[in-house]
Amino acid sequence: MPKKYKDIIGDGGSNIVGQVTQQIGRLRSRMEKVKHKVAVISGKGGVGKSVVTVNLASALASQEYTMGVLDADVNGPSVAKMMGVRGQRLKIGGNGVSPAVGFLNIKVMSMDLLLPKDETPVVWDAPTQRDAFVWRGTMEVSTLREFLSDTKWGELDFLIIDLPPSIEKFPNMAQLLPDLGGVVLVTIPSEVSHLVVKKSVTTVKELGIPVVGLIENMVGYLCLNCGKVGDLFKTVEEGEKMAEEMDIPYLGGIPFDPRISIASDKGVPFVLEYSDSPAGRAFIEIGGKIKGFLGE
Repeated sequence: MPKKYKDIIGDGGSNIVGQVTQQIGRLRSRMEKVKHKVAVISGKGGVGKSVVTVNLASALASQEYTMGVLDADVNGPSVAKMMGVRGQRLKIGGNGVSPAVGFLNIKVMSMDLLLPKDETPVVWDAPTQRDAFVWRGTMEVSTLREFLSDTKWGELDFLIIDLPPSIEKFPNMAQLLPDLGGVVLVTIPSEVSHLVVKKSVTTVKELGIPVVGLIENMVGYLCLNCGKVGDLFKTVEEGEKMAEEMDIPYLGGIPFDPRISIASDKGVPFVLEYSDSPAGRAFIEIGGKIKGFLGE
């Protein structure tokens, strides 16, 4: 005869509390070997947050820092593609999962590495779609905890975490990583984007997490024929003004370069091929400011 809820004592023999406790212990052990943990967030999609993550990690790795990148966007992962590691087989051992390794030995973990085909969506198993919606947030947090605790990151100077667009996921990440070194916010020269990012800044501050600074992406358009940068949205000063109003550092602006999209599709970080371009120099300069903020 099947049991009813009132017949189940404690956790029903699943030892779920013990399993989570062990996992948290592994997570702390892994993260003790990571010197700096930085989250990249926006609060809004379409601002190039993953592009910024990949190229900042590559800029720092080119300076001989050991780097790891965690694609925390479980439902829309893209970092593996941009880093050129899609298709790499993850090796599973008794001590955890070995991450994929990209250019300059950057370690990468992403849900994309676990999906069998390009068109395979991430679907949370539940009796009904309504139940799936209710459980989705919990399952996403569990997945991120597993990525952090079960991945053999090893000794790292930096672990950069590319968070999903919605700011509502950030408090969960902050809870998983109480020693998060700081947050980098990404916006574009748009009033809509600035409005959303301001809310993200407020959320981060309320949680007591240090704000490394604001990056304004797509501040202009690079003409590949003449080499000049023209306005793409508004003036470059908009992001700097917003940072001043929110009392956070302004890390810099990155002009839009058509080759960024080509490099991302090709799986080669843009900054490694075009470090002398305006956008390439911007990524390197911003990486230097992040190092300075963290005392590196």
